[in-house]
Amino acid sequence: MAAENCTVFTEFIFVGLSGRQDVQQGLFVFFLLVYGITVIANLGMILLIKVDSRLHTPMYYFLSNLSFCDICYSSSVSPKMLADFLSEQKRIPYNFCALQMYFWGTFADVECLMLAVMAYDRYVAICNPLLYTVAMSRRLCTQLVAITYVAGMVDNAIHTCFTFRLSFCNSNIINHFFCDIPPLLAISTSDTSINEILLFTLGSFILGCSIITVLLSYSYIIVTIMKMSSAEGRHKAFSTCASHLVSVAVFHGTLLYMYFRPSSNYSMDTDKITSVFYTVVIPMLNPLIYSLRNKDVKGALKKAIRTKVCPG
Repeated sequence: MAAENCTVFTEFIFVGLSGRQDVQQGLFVFFLLVYGITVIANLGMILLIKVDSRLHTPMYYFLSNLSFCDICYSSSVSPKMLADFLSEQKRIPYNFCALQMYFWGTFADVECLMLAVMAYDRYVAICNPLLYTVAMSRRLCTQLVAITYVAGMVDNAIHTCFTFRLSFCNSNIINHFFCDIPPLLAISTSDTSINEILLFTLGSFILGCSIITVLLSYSYIIVTIMKMSSAEGRHKAFSTCASHLVSVAVFHGTLLYMYFRPSSNYSMDTDKITSVFYTVVIPMLNPLIYSLRNKDVKGALKKAIRTKVCPG
């Protein structure tokens, strides 16, 4: 009887960030600027690393992959969000919602794991510098990047399949601005206990692997740096890690707040604000952090500008 009385929805409707038209227009301009900077800055980072031979090292190979991930990560959410700011009805077809959830989740996982891979790269470079070129071979670098993508795709194939097996009979209104798992579970009329277990278990595994790798890598790095007799050597070693540490702190800090804060502080509206930060703002910050904190990137950028302005 429950199945017979279930309303079959062919689309979902987002509540969005604001219901006021004047506010939505202002948000459209702001997030269009943010998305534009995200794409241009990350694409610029990829091109800069590709054209400057001094940046053809494992560290910058991973950074270019992080920039590619940031473009895809932001693009899975931002264009639809921008279009919704200009629409009265923020609709998304059922299948498109599933695709958005899958691609956003995949690139979120890749971003998380890529930061761990970059931490391992810094560990090898600082703790075993003589073996660095041998240990971080091109083949290994390619395999590590491939592992991050395979893990992200498998993880989110599981989440997407289990989420869209649920029934949505009473409502198709999602209190969010994109198709994320918790808001969909909140409106489902099915038993979501398996989904919640999967979300916690697989999410903890991905995030836990990344955080543990980062912590272990930087524990060894700090010990190695403190043993250096040269103050200049210590400063240089810290400088090469500073940008990565800032990116890790911002990304993982946001995710930890999102998924591990006390349940008494849980609020869907708070989640939406937090989600804006890690889906839209962080992909813009990463290339800015690396370009402002990294001497090699700044040097390559200045060289590229000089070559463009004064080609002779």
